[in-house]
Order: sequence, then C-alpha cells, then structure tokens
Amino acid sequence: MADDDSEAEEPAVELGEGEPVEGAPLARVTSRLNWGAAHSDIVEREGDSTIRTPDGPRNLADVMDEVDTPYFETRQEFTEAVRAVVGTGPIPTAEE
Repeated sequence: MADDDSEAEEPAVELGEGEPVEGAPLARVTSRLNWGAAHSDIVEREGDSTIRTPDGPRNLADVMDEVDTPYFETRQEFTEAVRAVVGTGPIPTAEE
C-alpha cells in the first residue's frame, strides 16, 4: 500500500547547474552491446562512440586499439579492460 503524502517527492539525487560533459558514460555504451562479444564486433558497432574518461572524451575505437583482449565474455570483463586503459576518476566538464 502506498503512502498518501500530499507533498511532492524530492529527487533522490539533486542535479546541479554545472557544465555539460562531452561523451557518453561507458555504461551507456556497454548497455547497447550483447555479451560475449568479439573485440572486432565492439569496434564495428560502437567504435565511433565517444566515451567519458578522466582525461577527457575519447573515441572508443582509439581506446580499443590499446586493448589486447580478443573476446569479452561479460560486460564486466569489457569494462575492466577499458578502465585499465583510460583509468578511473572524476570526469572533467566541457569547456565553453
């Protein structure tokens, strides 16, 4: 049974007024793929995608050039391989 509160619910996370961020989150790109996936299939399907990295936006095909794994059984395996190349950390905002 739902509570009958007359107050509007607040968002779970408050969104800021900050600068936009270039590129797509890696999770968005991985959600468009099916697993297991061959390295070449990922580049063919999503190579033109720009992903967000701590060093700024990068083309996924360029990142994949630095990944030696020929086949990814799971999304997690792919994500770990990409993060090994691009690193982890805060994503910079786009400069205007």
